[in-house]
Formats: sequence, C-alpha cells, structure tokens
Amino acid sequence: MTTEPHEIHTSDASPKSARTAHQAAGNRRAIHAPEVAAYWAERRRYLERIRRVPEIRQRYWRAIGMYLLRRVLWSFGFFPVFIAFWVPFVLSSFNPVVMASDLIPLLEGFVDANPEIQANTLSTLVIAWASIGFFFLVFDFVLTPFKSPYEYEADVYMRSWEQLNHDQLPDKV
Repeated sequence: MTTEPHEIHTSDASPKSARTAHQAAGNRRAIHAPEVAAYWAERRRYLERIRRVPEIRQRYWRAIGMYLLRRVLWSFGFFPVFIAFWVPFVLSSFNPVVMASDLIPLLEGFVDANPEIQANTLSTLVIAWASIGFFFLVFDFVLTPFKSPYEYEADVYMRSWEQLNHDQLPDKV
C-alpha cells in the first residue's frame, strides 16, 4: 500500500504491487475516503429528512402497492393464461381448427365425468395455474426490483449536491 494519507486501495497485496496498480491506473484520480464518506453521510442525512415528509411517504406506499399489483397481475394473470393458450396452439401447429378438434373431446369428457373427477381436474388446473404464477412471480421480483421514491429523490438531491461540491469530490463517487 502507498503512504498517501486517505487513499483507498482494493488490494491487500504488497506495497510494490499497490504502486504498480496505482501507476497502471494512469491519470485516474484516487478516491479519497473523507470525500466519499461526506457524500454518503449527506445522502443518509437527506434520506432521514425526507422520510418524515408525508407526501413522499404516501408516494412510497402507493408505489409499493402499484409495484406489487403489477407483479401479481403479470405473474398470475398474463403468464399462465398465455401459456394455457400458447402451448396448445403450438402443439396444433398454429391451426385453430386442429386445436378445437383436439379440445372438444376433452371438454365433452369433462362435462360427462362424475363430480369427483371434475373437482380433481379443476384442482389440478388451479395448482398448475398457481405454480406457474409463483414461478414467474419469483423471477419477476428478481428481474424487476422495486424502485423507491425515496431513493429517486435522494439521487436527484445528490446530483445537485455533487454539482455544488464538484471541486471537492473525486471523479467517480
């Protein structure tokens, strides 16, 4: 490690390799710890301040509600229904006449069956629908994370704070 006072290194290697890595960085400025700490301290203070604002709190709960509703509707409304129609359509070679002629005997068999078999068939369909929905819900949560209005407000504030304190901050904070 070098002997510069407030420089952060990502390597725990020897001082020689740290100097070599520092020289390889070329004209990049080193990230100084007090400036980075000041940035995150200011962000933390601002988030604490805006968490008390009722309008943003209301916007936060509305955003959570819309996010959850959107994810649930996509996962349980669109994907299972799409798969239920798309798979038979593909298996019938995109011919609706073939699809209808394959499905009509199945529907007639369902209607003519006794109530126990009908209940078993319906419960199987509900289990299939729920399992497809939960599968897509998990991946939907992973692929589209929630974007908090608090974080958005903090990002906007910190961009303006960076511009005001531009001469005191490193290149990349």
